[in-house]
Amino acid sequence: MERIKPHTLSGFMELLPQPQLQMEAIMRTLRETYSRYGFTPLDTPAIEAADVLLAKGGGETEKQIYRFQKGDSDLALRFDLTVPLAKYVALHYGELAFPFRRYQIGKVYRGERAQRGRFREFYQADIDIIGDGRLSIANEAEIPSIIYTIFSSLGLKRFRIRVNNRKILTGFYAMMGLSEQSGEIMRTVDKLDKVGAEKLRLMLAEDCGLTDAQADEILRFIAITGSNEQVLAALEPYRGRDETFDRGLDELTQVVRLLGAFGVPEDHFSVDLTIARGLDYYTGTVYETTLLDHPEVGSVCSGGRYDNLAGYYTDRELPGVGISIGLTRLFYVLSEQNMLNEAYCAAPADVLIVPMTEDLAPAVRLATRLRGADIRTQLYTEQKKFKAKIQYADKLGIPYVIFLGEDELLSGQVSLKDLRSGEQRALSPEEAAGIIRSDMAARAGGTILR
Repeated sequence: MERIKPHTLSGFMELLPQPQLQMEAIMRTLRETYSRYGFTPLDTPAIEAADVLLAKGGGETEKQIYRFQKGDSDLALRFDLTVPLAKYVALHYGELAFPFRRYQIGKVYRGERAQRGRFREFYQADIDIIGDGRLSIANEAEIPSIIYTIFSSLGLKRFRIRVNNRKILTGFYAMMGLSEQSGEIMRTVDKLDKVGAEKLRLMLAEDCGLTDAQADEILRFIAITGSNEQVLAALEPYRGRDETFDRGLDELTQVVRLLGAFGVPEDHFSVDLTIARGLDYYTGTVYETTLLDHPEVGSVCSGGRYDNLAGYYTDRELPGVGISIGLTRLFYVLSEQNMLNEAYCAAPADVLIVPMTEDLAPAVRLATRLRGADIRTQLYTEQKKFKAKIQYADKLGIPYVIFLGEDELLSGQVSLKDLRSGEQRALSPEEAAGIIRSDMAARAGGTILR
């Protein structure tokens, strides 16, 4: 039989056990935070009918989607978790309570060029709030406050949530007589961070058909910077020229003011008129979050308000707002920059029990007892040399080993060894459990990141 060299496709991440445990710890923090804000978990299929996923994708989406035939079925892998959510809400409308708040952590697929920090298969961690007919603007301010809570809980300090409103952009382009090209212009402007101002000017002229004067006017507009209050003040002179622009400015002003009430420090969020989001379904507030020390990675958390997404599946008005954390990309950057906290417990078990007698029953009973005390316990019964058993625990990062031999069985004690310090003590099972539990609680009190 010809052997095939094992390999993983480009753009697909596989983690070794320890980093996988670190990834799981980050997911656990996300789930706990989402739950604290009253979101319910949800899962949707990775494969959908292509017409469902492409109903409102447009733009870059159709170019990146993985699409394939199975018999007569036209199928596609989900490219995000928002479009499947819209389908889900439309399908189960009568069984849900609104506003419907859900979180979902799952893999999505995009056929884009694999590069540093960007993958073809990657985890997204989403939250969305769906309203029935209407949805309060307060939700658009609560969403970035959750971003702030999550990143702070992970131990990140240098990040910024950039906020804008697509109504402002739509209204501005309408003032310029560019309404028909507004979607294409927004998608082009959204690439400013990647290509720079000069390249963007060329793209606006060549790809969007704008004159030099129009391109200059757009570049001047998106270059408005300063504190949040200064940017909002600079937008006021445009008021009264377009109704959509005015609504967008009112919404953005309210979101900025509510963000402070939600406890988000101003140095962690900013009004940024370059933010548009490439997907066409956003209609109001939009967000992008970047790591200040790694701007080259791009947004690690983005999203916004959408009013019409579910309109392709139902006649009901189901406006929503949500964000998505590019979890795989975020984890890649944290690993690459050695920002993961090695002291944070990332072992598969808290203690390894090594029986030293042929009778395994006492060790099995002890393992069952420790697990009942909520201590993650692994039982090592392989017939290997003593040194190999210790190396096994050490390689996995398991902090404690319990030896159970004839002497321990006769005395009713266990030998507990701390592999980090090398200290070994004879203790009762209760004392050993107390030490392990106390140490694990202390280590869990830190953050996942340095």
